[in-house]
Amino acid sequence: MIIGKKSWRFQLLSLPLLNENPKRQMTLLKILFWTCLVICLYTYLGYGVILYLAVCVKRWLKGKPQQQQLPDDAQLPEVTFMVCAYNEQDIVDWKMQNIRELDYPADKLHVMWVTDGSTDATNERLQKYTDVEVVYSPERRGKTAALNHGISMVKSDITVMTDANTQVNREALRHIVRCFLNPQVGCVAGEKRVTARNKGEIAAEGEGMYWKYESTLKRWDSELYSAMGAAGELNAIRTRLYEPMPETALLDDFVMSMRIVDKGYRIAYTSEAYAMEFGSANLAEESKRKQRIAAGGLQSCWWLREMMNPFRRFIVAFQFVSHRVLRWTVTPVAMMALIPLNVALVMMKAGTVYTVIWLLQLLFYLAALLGYLKEQSGKKSRLLFIPYYFLFMNLNVFRGMYYLRHHQGGGAWEKAKRG
Repeated sequence: MIIGKKSWRFQLLSLPLLNENPKRQMTLLKILFWTCLVICLYTYLGYGVILYLAVCVKRWLKGKPQQQQLPDDAQLPEVTFMVCAYNEQDIVDWKMQNIRELDYPADKLHVMWVTDGSTDATNERLQKYTDVEVVYSPERRGKTAALNHGISMVKSDITVMTDANTQVNREALRHIVRCFLNPQVGCVAGEKRVTARNKGEIAAEGEGMYWKYESTLKRWDSELYSAMGAAGELNAIRTRLYEPMPETALLDDFVMSMRIVDKGYRIAYTSEAYAMEFGSANLAEESKRKQRIAAGGLQSCWWLREMMNPFRRFIVAFQFVSHRVLRWTVTPVAMMALIPLNVALVMMKAGTVYTVIWLLQLLFYLAALLGYLKEQSGKKSRLLFIPYYFLFMNLNVFRGMYYLRHHQGGGAWEKAKRG
């Protein structure tokens, strides 16, 4: 049966919501409004507060966790330090110098570069390093395929992974190995630190602020039970726990580490092992990263959906949903929904509280707009940049949804230019 435009309008007007009396309509709008507001506040503020209080209670009951001594050379296990690189000829020597400076016995440190698909002089540059194992396949299928390929060649019990464009601190490997002295730890997440190559690079500074906040949550997550994911800039696993991942994975590091949590192990977080990298060259380049991360987050939430079941492992479900799932799914939608809901309640004269909240929303978006205009003019204001970058991150979740919807093929992607 063909339904014309008039029939559609008739059906829309006959919906129960629109036929209800104004009082019931207002009640429903209030419920939706407060639900969205609570979700937003919980995701970005409430979870951090609850997490900190839970950690304090755990310290009170069991005492603050004591760090074990760094193992001496005789106790150190063999480690494979793996770098996945695609067309990184310009930084091979820079990265190798950093690796040479690591404080770890040379006879126990195996260096591996996985250079699948590289068409520049990366492999040629690596030939002069006779103690480096180069794993290469001419086909470019993305980083996940490179990880699958590389780890299949690893013979050591521990594999440490890092990006080619990062600098790892000298003592990082010893601190990572110390975490593995706990048999419950299956993965170790190092700290990601972002710096600007030049003063005034607003994208890098915004990313740096975000990662300071994120690192705090990771530290508390780890102390409560387990960090929720490890960043590809610096992480390590017990090699035997690795499962080959689908090559279409967009967030390979996150999926890999969370699968280890799903096996019953923990991700330990240590800020004493860190990787330093330059932030994105500008916000347009940063947007590429954010879109891909958001798309990968949505993909990961679906692939790891069984971990959200509180009847399987309550604390894992609580941390996973609170720290990750909400950010990539519900919260950005709730944030945008607050605007029309708030306007409707103000117009219906629902009460002073809704007018105050609407004025606060207007101030927030005005500050974000001014932050954007400042950035476009080449000036900057740290105060105005915070709401702008916050909004920028959430808008890129929607772009990530579009990216995932139209994404075809494997895990190969265009790298964002760094500062």
